[in-house]
This record gives sequence, C-alpha cells and structure tokens, in this order.
Amino acid sequence: MSRKPTEVVLSEEQREALSSLVRASTTEQRLVKRARIVLLAAQGESTSSIARKEGVRLATVSKWRGRFAALGLEGLKDTSRPGAPPRYDMDTRKRLFAKLDEDPPSGYATWNGRLLAEALGDVSKHQVWRVLREHRIQLQRRRSWCISTDPEFAQKAADIVGVYLEPPTDAIVISVDEKPHIQALERAQGYLKFPNGRSLTGFSHEYKRHGTTTLFAALNVLTGRVDIRHHTNRRRRIEFLAFMNDVVALYPDQQLHVILDNLSTHKPKKDLWLARHPNVHFYYTPTHASWLNQVECWFSILSRQALRPASFTSAKQVREAIDKFIAAYNSEATPFVWTKRQVHSVHPKKKYADLCK
Repeated sequence: MSRKPTEVVLSEEQREALSSLVRASTTEQRLVKRARIVLLAAQGESTSSIARKEGVRLATVSKWRGRFAALGLEGLKDTSRPGAPPRYDMDTRKRLFAKLDEDPPSGYATWNGRLLAEALGDVSKHQVWRVLREHRIQLQRRRSWCISTDPEFAQKAADIVGVYLEPPTDAIVISVDEKPHIQALERAQGYLKFPNGRSLTGFSHEYKRHGTTTLFAALNVLTGRVDIRHHTNRRRRIEFLAFMNDVVALYPDQQLHVILDNLSTHKPKKDLWLARHPNVHFYYTPTHASWLNQVECWFSILSRQALRPASFTSAKQVREAIDKFIAAYNSEATPFVWTKRQVHSVHPKKKYADLCK
C-alpha cells in the first residue's frame, strides 16, 4: 500500500514568499526548484506528477514537501554540514611553534617542513607548511641586520636629517661618496633559443674582466642632480681631496654642507684641508649607517639601470656609460623624498611559541 504524500497548506504570506523566490532573477536555482515543488504540492499535484514536471526523483519531491510542512520556509534551506572533525587543532600549532624554538636535529643548521613533521610524528609536512604560510614564517629566508655601535648615533643622525629637512639659507647641501672597484665585465648577451620555440633574453653566466674604475660623486640634495663626478683608478686621500677641490670650485663663495661617511680618507686625525676651507662643513654619518647618505640611493639606481645589465670591454667604456647615465638622469632628476613612517625591528631571539598567545 502506497504511503500518502505529505499535505502542504500555504498561507497567503507563504504563497507570496514562494512566488517571489520563483520570480526573482537573483534567487539560487536550487531554491527556485524547491519553491516550485511546494507550490505545485499546495495545488494538489501528486508527487509523481511534480517529479515529472521538475525533472527530479520522487524522493526529492517527498523530501521538500515534508521539510516545508514541518519547518515552513526555513525548511527549504540547506542544513549545516559540519563534515569530519578537524584533524589538527590549536595544540598541534603550539607543539609546532615550540619545536621551532628548539635546536634542529644534529647535522642540520635550520628546520624545514620535513624535519618538523618527522619530529612531531603525527603531523604531515603539508600541514606544517600550511601553518607556516598562514603565519608568514619562511624558514629558508636569511635575515641580517646591521646595528650602529656609534655612541653619538642620535646626535649625528639628527644633524644630518636636520640638514636634509631644513637646509641652511643660501647654502648648498651635497651628499658625497665614492663607488670603488666598478668592474668592467664583458658578457655574451642576446637571445637563447629553446627547442620548443621559446626564447630567453639575458646574458651568459661566463664573463671576462677588463679592469676596474672608481667613481666619486656629489649629489645635490636640493635638486637631486649629480653636479660633479670624478673617475679615478684609486680612492686614496689625494683623489678625494682633488674631487673636493672641484666641488668647492663649482660653488664659489657659498656655504657647503657635505654629508659623507667615516672612511679614513674622509676623516684624518688632523684635517688641514678642512681648516683651509671654512665655508665647508662636514657631517659624518654614524658608524654602520651609510643609509643616511642620499648618494648611496643614487649609486643603487646607477647599478640597476646602467651597470648591472650592460657588458663592457674596458674601464673606459664603463666611465662613458656612467657619464651618459648621469646626463640622462640629471635631465629628469628630482630630490629624494623620505616616506618611511614606521620602523619594524626583527629581534634575533624571537620566540615562535609567542605566536599562539
């Protein structure tokens, strides 16, 4: 004997709500089908007739008739499916981070995903890497830091930054330094063709050396231009003073505020040259703080855009390339603007277990 289908009786509000679901273009299609099943059932249609019209199984029609009769409109929604219980919990993460604070196995300098999984025993290496990625921990990354040991760091840094931000009236502020031993490397450049038809642009790993050259440069902080440069073979005190003589000659009868590092050629015990030039004022960067000298930023730009990608067959070619780059750079030069507003420190003895707190 066949089972009597569940009777569906709709109120006016329920009928209007179901009709709105069917008419709305944004309704999910599964909800549209369920609403139509209930509306047809309320009209007295049999389960088999509804199944034929909607193209579904008899069990599907019976399910949504029964769900609606018992729960109303809420019955048309999918029930939650919690799925399998999680295999790894917070205790697993705590164990993982605690293991990172321990020394790696004998013979290894650092942990990796496989070693951590083997040490934990019941955690897969894929889960280890998943947790590490979630917390942005990169075990293969090598970090380094350079901390100034200069006892007068605060005063020296404040003096230099003050000159940058509020330069003295009617004075020239320049950053001076030298880039020594720039190598003239000859590399084979062009295209490398692969059997599959693809090509790679670059240069060969092999190279030939053709000597070196040293560059002295003076960056005008207010304009961003490299106003003067010298090419030399060495960087002794004599080369430095010859360069500074040209700098002074370029700005006659003007106060010069010069930022430079603590190299011995820049800072002799008794500086007779500085005594003969009272209009020149030196500001020495603190120890291990060359980043305070803006010409270092320009040296980095020079290396990336003119030296590193090129091939040279002589030191003369290197010098010509530098001069051409300076001419092109000066035509569009603008002052460097410092936008750093927050400093993050990386403590060398950071505890990974603290991530779970």
